[in-house]
Amino acid sequence: MFHYTIETDQTIIQTIEKLELHLKEEKFGVLWHLDMQEKLGEKGVELEQHYHILEVCNPVEAKRVLNENALIGYFLPCKITVYEEQGKTKIGLPKPTALIGLVDNGVLKGIAEDVEKRLISCIDKAAMS
Repeated sequence: MFHYTIETDQTIIQTIEKLELHLKEEKFGVLWHLDMQEKLGEKGVELEQHYHILEVCNPVEAKRVLNENALIGYFLPCKITVYEEQGKTKIGLPKPTALIGLVDNGVLKGIAEDVEKRLISCIDKAAMS
């Protein structure tokens, strides 16, 4: 699977707040938080679904992958989505290993595996705390 997605009983706002705390522990910062419902509403398009996209980055890891292959910038920053579907809050991300798998490089694969493990841990903790 190209993604990792789980459900939580928490609200979207609670989930995002907890996620941001756990990301900070792993030295990831939220560069941008896009509230799709709000943004589309500004454009006159109504989206009934609550959908948030967080772009997150660990600067040390970003430097490592960019030094290895500048094309990896196409995959940066990492995205984590928090959204509502059928009354449940879902949280997930495209797996960095799936994206890096498009580039045949063992060093990058190892970095992607580490980043993925850390991001999934943050998601799991946010969903359960």
